[in-house]
Amino acid sequence: MTENVFQLKYGDGAESLEVPPANLQGVLLPRDVPAEPDETAAIRAALAEPIGALRLDRLVGPGKRVVVVVSDVTRPAPTSRMLPPLLDELNRAGVPDSAITVVFALGIHRAHTREEQERLVGPAVASRVRLVDADPTDLVDVGTTSRGTPVRAFRLVVEADFRICTGNVEYHYFAGFSGGAKALVPGVCGRETVQHNHSMMLLPGAAAGEIERNPVRLDIEEAGERIGADFVLNTVLDAKRHIVRAIAGEQRAALRAAAAVVDEIYSAPLDRPADIVVASAGGYPKDINLYQAQKAIDNARFAVREGGILLLAAECREGLGEDTFAEWMESAGSPDDLIARLRAGFVLGGHKAAALAMAMKHADVHLYSAFAPDYARRLFFHPVPSLQAGLDEALQRLGQSARVLVIPNAGSVLPKLKASELVGA
Repeated sequence: MTENVFQLKYGDGAESLEVPPANLQGVLLPRDVPAEPDETAAIRAALAEPIGALRLDRLVGPGKRVVVVVSDVTRPAPTSRMLPPLLDELNRAGVPDSAITVVFALGIHRAHTREEQERLVGPAVASRVRLVDADPTDLVDVGTTSRGTPVRAFRLVVEADFRICTGNVEYHYFAGFSGGAKALVPGVCGRETVQHNHSMMLLPGAAAGEIERNPVRLDIEEAGERIGADFVLNTVLDAKRHIVRAIAGEQRAALRAAAAVVDEIYSAPLDRPADIVVASAGGYPKDINLYQAQKAIDNARFAVREGGILLLAAECREGLGEDTFAEWMESAGSPDDLIARLRAGFVLGGHKAAALAMAMKHADVHLYSAFAPDYARRLFFHPVPSLQAGLDEALQRLGQSARVLVIPNAGSVLPKLKASELVGA
């Protein structure tokens, strides 16, 4: 990138964008934090000094069946880099590979192919341990949280002797952050559990970057405790998906330590909103489908003024990504219909459609994607043939003096406006 020419991630590649210098208000980027020079050593160091927990060799040993819960294909977690040192640590504690099962946390996402499983963990790990997708048809009831969430989780995970949650930590638009016990809830839970937990996204405090006042995150942690979030290994990544920090330990303490690192890197102060925001969801897998790319829209909307234009690059090679979300999007007559439908009764999958609709009520959302133009319009987007064409059109609509803000990794970066500018956002 030069000062006004950008390469924004799109699928497996990138799209060019040139912003007239007179219009460029700024670029929201992660802070430049050095990546770990030796990622394996960083993970081993985290395992050697867990936060709020004993080392694994004090917690497990011979005869214990261990489940390691990992992220699915929609997440950018560096699972293939995290697992080898973790498995080695378990081996040193006396747990053989034959007693370890890797479970992919699907939540309500689709199942993996065997090739996808092997690619996520790496060939060396795939040849060492059993790989299993969480099965939403084989659940065990482990009680109800204080907020009323019925906790029903994958039997294999519940019946293991010890559970390790892995993943990367970044902002989440209503759970505050990913990571921690989120590997279990929603990762290995049934739809009823996920729906009740996610219904709290409508409550105060359910927002990106929030933990202690966030009912969704606190419910996740309580539910995770009921399932058995025995140990956590999380990472924080830079924009190039290199590990900048590895953190292990007790689920709550480790998550909060990782969240502080995320804030340090990805919180982006902003004096005033822009007329036009051009954003990328961050490329594959963050733009694998619209269900995932919606998170980038939710972040980026905080940087665009009310009535402005948000132009998003998101390939969406797998379409909408979730059946209920698709039904809501395709059957609605307007964004208002989606919001009214959610207010009438929370439905998992529909919650994403309503969140998207709320962003569309705030700003006009233009989309560069693999969707056919007519289909994109059916989803209430304004389709554009390229990012450059989309920006040129936006400038024509809002005037040649319109202020343009670029967010190359909108799926990760959280704009934070001054309090006076947040009214109506």
